[in-house]
Amino acid sequence: MANVASLPAAVVSPESLLDTARAMIPSLKARSADAAAQRRLPPQTLREMQDAGFFRVFQPRRWGGYEMDPRAFFDIQMALAEGCMSTAWVYGVVGVHPFQLALFDGRAQEDVWGKNDATLISSSYQPIGKVERVDGGFLLSGRWGFSSGCDYCDWTFLGALVPPEEPGGAPDMRTFLLPRRDYKIIEDWNVFGLQATGSHGILVERAFVPEYRTHRAVDGFAGTNPGRAMNGGILYKLPWAQVFVRAVSSAAIGALQGALDAYASIAARRVSTNTGKATKLDQHALNAAARTQCAVLEMRTVLQRNFAEMMACVQAGQDIPMPERVRYRYESAQVARRCADLCDELMPLLGGRAIYMDSPVVRFWLDINAARAHVANDPAIIGTSLGAMYLGEPVQEFFV
Repeated sequence: MANVASLPAAVVSPESLLDTARAMIPSLKARSADAAAQRRLPPQTLREMQDAGFFRVFQPRRWGGYEMDPRAFFDIQMALAEGCMSTAWVYGVVGVHPFQLALFDGRAQEDVWGKNDATLISSSYQPIGKVERVDGGFLLSGRWGFSSGCDYCDWTFLGALVPPEEPGGAPDMRTFLLPRRDYKIIEDWNVFGLQATGSHGILVERAFVPEYRTHRAVDGFAGTNPGRAMNGGILYKLPWAQVFVRAVSSAAIGALQGALDAYASIAARRVSTNTGKATKLDQHALNAAARTQCAVLEMRTVLQRNFAEMMACVQAGQDIPMPERVRYRYESAQVARRCADLCDELMPLLGGRAIYMDSPVVRFWLDINAARAHVANDPAIIGTSLGAMYLGEPVQEFFV
């Protein structure tokens, strides 16, 4: 594979990146079982993604990135997921972090990218850390879970609530940026799906984090990010949450396409040993394939449409209307569960062999169902807010 990571953004196109991602699908499928057993992506897979320049899609041009439209990023992610959803999940989570780092104070960007602009960042945004205010910043402690791809990253983003300075005040939700020397990786990733993401725990014991290496959630919501002085491109005017939530839902769309392709290859030649009936002549099997393919196309279309609308707003210098932001968030939250339901329907139509671990469908099925566990993929949370909005009730501000 050609190394395009060092090429200037002007000569790298979204189409060439997508072509490279699609060319990786066969090798990702071939590595997926071993990757799941090892509970981490093969180093070769990470190297290929870095060499391809995938992690630079959201990175600012001033730091060697491509600063591309989000639709390019998610096209790559969905393509990778057709081969291995764990690979696509790690790409989504780790690959979206350059976007958030671009929102930080410029000194934080210099800390991470100043010596090596290929440096990667993992994360766990659970707001569970203990924060103490000290001169110049904070002391952070705690244990976080679900830090996907952390074995390959030299920095991490961790979520925590900063206590109010005045009694009765509201806590301040922030993302804290820490170098590898300030945390330990706790290997606790033993799960049924997304096994190869290596989403281990992170332990921090009273690490000092300077003020400039924190990012306030309210700034990501309102677009008042410190990084706007350094990275003023249109891309970074998008609300941070709208980009992040898609990074943990869109891999399911590509994985469902991968499951459907595997289903079709089996169904085309399968004849039931019990009934003697060919699956390709079974109306239930045919209708399941039709529903699944149409749903994949629909979810892709909604994703592309939503980012087209958001980009049009920021390019015109307009705020994205709050009702649309809530709806976009809800549409993202539905994806993993819709994909899981559709994949659940495919599985029993392939007979008893479908439940064996060497079945080409079962890995997709397990991974998609595991993705449902992410809090951003629970439509009930944001659905209540969206429904209230449609019924004329006041709506609180959420992670939108």
